[in-house]
Amino acid sequence: MSPLVCALLTITRLGRARCGVASSLLWLFVIMALPAGVQANAPLVLTQDRPQMNAWEAITLKADPTYQLSVQDMLERLNEFEAPARRGGSLGVHKAAMWLHIPIVAPKTPRAPWMVDIGYSSLQAEIYLTSGGRVLQQIRTSQRDQMQLSSRTPAMAFDLQAGQAYDLLIRVQATGPLILPITVGEMPYQMHQALREQMLQGLLNGLALCLLAYSLIQWFTQREHLFGFYALVVLGSAGFSLQFFGIGDQFLWPGNLWMSRYAGLAAGLIALAGSFLFLSAALADNPQSRYARAMRAGAAITAVVCVAVTLGWLSIAIAIAFMSLVGPLPSLISVPAAITRVRQKDPIGTTLLAAWIAYGVAAALMVCLVQGWVPANFWTLHSFQFGATLDMLLFLRVMGLRAKAMRMKAQEALRERDIMHSLAHSDPLTGLSNRRGLQHALQLALSSSSPSHLVAVYLIDLDGFKPINDSHGHDVGDDLLVAVGKRLQASVRQQTDLVARLGGDEFIVMACHLESPHHAEELGRSLLHAFDAPFSLGDLNLKVGLTIGYALAPLDSDDSHGLIRLADAAMYAGKQGGKSSILRNSGELALAP
Repeated sequence: MSPLVCALLTITRLGRARCGVASSLLWLFVIMALPAGVQANAPLVLTQDRPQMNAWEAITLKADPTYQLSVQDMLERLNEFEAPARRGGSLGVHKAAMWLHIPIVAPKTPRAPWMVDIGYSSLQAEIYLTSGGRVLQQIRTSQRDQMQLSSRTPAMAFDLQAGQAYDLLIRVQATGPLILPITVGEMPYQMHQALREQMLQGLLNGLALCLLAYSLIQWFTQREHLFGFYALVVLGSAGFSLQFFGIGDQFLWPGNLWMSRYAGLAAGLIALAGSFLFLSAALADNPQSRYARAMRAGAAITAVVCVAVTLGWLSIAIAIAFMSLVGPLPSLISVPAAITRVRQKDPIGTTLLAAWIAYGVAAALMVCLVQGWVPANFWTLHSFQFGATLDMLLFLRVMGLRAKAMRMKAQEALRERDIMHSLAHSDPLTGLSNRRGLQHALQLALSSSSPSHLVAVYLIDLDGFKPINDSHGHDVGDDLLVAVGKRLQASVRQQTDLVARLGGDEFIVMACHLESPHHAEELGRSLLHAFDAPFSLGDLNLKVGLTIGYALAPLDSDDSHGLIRLADAAMYAGKQGGKSSILRNSGELALAP
């Protein structure tokens, strides 16, 4: 034990015997009076007024490139430990096991057990509490079944004696970066912080689970590939977070070393492949374009790498390097297509650019954390998770915009179809059904006709239209035909009857669900009476009459062409008999040749 520590312990014992306030002041004075080089080896003083402390205030380091040195070896070499270049809590990537030394002392008897916590799960750790060269407590997290404390991250609780000096030795190694946000605090406070972290992870991963379920349901019900690709992105991002923050090892696959080793990396590769496919589906108008083919190729290569690394055919280091190099490619390749969408005032492009900015900032912070350029704190540790969550929500908006665009496109196609159908089945002058539209409606009506549900076909010819057309011109004649069509429509039942124009001054009215022939005749006479009043066309008052011939289905015929021929023959007979009349043809009148 160094003379400095002995002096501090002596002062502590004297202070505790005399006065607690004096003891604290002496501790503060001595620590502040230490030179800068000595402060790195000063113990971490555990007091009740600081229930949690950043262990990096007192940490020194020593590398073990052989991976063979034991805790006893380290206890004999405490004088070889050196202060870290940066005390931010991230050491970057090291091809060696790292030993950390934290001298601690509690001036007063602790009111609760203290504990040390390494707030990062993706590493192997051994924690030893020693005093006087002897190991008092230890845990090893290299094998999950050897853990003495069930926790999300490597941690160990310990009891301390007032005034006794202790040395915490921590051995860490990882295939990736050594991110070490180490804290020493009272167990109730540490557990409270752990509970808050668990609640945050439950919230974010619960959101991811809801997004995953939603996308899968939409994919299965709508068979839209975009939802399936989004599901890959969400699954990969959520899986990476579960492994990064230790939730998977704690709850989902405890003790499964294969999952602990590969789950996070495989999840990251799945998210990368999903990003290639999702962006291609969202931005590529032509699936065979060069952009779409390049994105599909990127997804295929990523999938091959994922399978190779999980089967052990590819090293984890190579897979990490692949993710680092290829990770930005989906966004970079898609930037031109997104900018084109922005220029077209398509909100999909703007939303994707916002998503990439958020993801880029989060990824940049993660890279800085991995390299040790920024401190390991709450915001840097969670930056990638927050960025990925925002990214997923913005991608969800992209899916909504894409679905809206597809729905509008489908509605436009339906409108165009309806317009084409209307043009094919409507009279361009009056807007009434034409012969084709009449035939279609008549076929449907005849299929449900019966003696108690008669269908009447009235063939109407205008009386006196030709002289008006010749004397006032075709424009007035066209206006009169339009007015005739409107009056006919106003004279029939809107729900069951149909008015059509065959051409020239010939119209047809089809009436359905008539109870008897008498009912049909009454309807025909109401049409005649409707034309008793003249038409007012500007300054002109013009009067035309009707000659109506009709036939009934199924009494007279059950064929559409036969009904029209019978009605035409009756109308012709009415013309010959003096016009302005209504006449039914039940098959007795001769058909016109």
